[in-house]
Amino acid sequence: MTPSITYTEDLIVRCQKQEHRAQLEVYKKYYKAMYNTALRIVKDSAEAEDIMQEGFIKAFSKIHTFEGKSTFGAWIKKIVVNLSINAYNKRIKYTQVSYNDEFRNEITEGDGIGIIEEEENKCKIQHILKKFELLKESYRVVLSLHLIEGYDYDEICEILKLSPANCRTTISRAKEQLRKIVSGNER
Repeated sequence: MTPSITYTEDLIVRCQKQEHRAQLEVYKKYYKAMYNTALRIVKDSAEAEDIMQEGFIKAFSKIHTFEGKSTFGAWIKKIVVNLSINAYNKRIKYTQVSYNDEFRNEITEGDGIGIIEEEENKCKIQHILKKFELLKESYRVVLSLHLIEGYDYDEICEILKLSPANCRTTISRAKEQLRKIVSGNER
């Protein structure tokens, strides 16, 4: 085990003992990633912040149920994704939602890509992410979970309460619609 993993495991044990300093350290370690996860789904920064904080409250109150079968980061991410999807579903039930926020995607410096290539990549990424927002909402959510968040089909089925066949079909259709939008053949 690496020192970082051991340190995180120690923090989690301390959190299970309700040590507030350990909870603060865990919060500092994961809050940005959890905020970005919520933001990609709900597309509203204030709501994403509320969801992120609600996710930590829920995680710390249920930390005794954390069994260590996955990493703590994966465990809390699942909590935040579920809260985000619930908030998203509640909101679309009552109003027509407008999604104008842009996804943020950083390319790390010093990765060997020249400055020109790096700028071209950033432009391509921004172009695709803007087109991503033109997708039907159900397609945008399922592709966010699959391509951006990295969930596999089984996890998406569980989160969105879809059958495996429906999940595969939805992801396939979403990818195809995104391809058409990016190539300019649609919208």
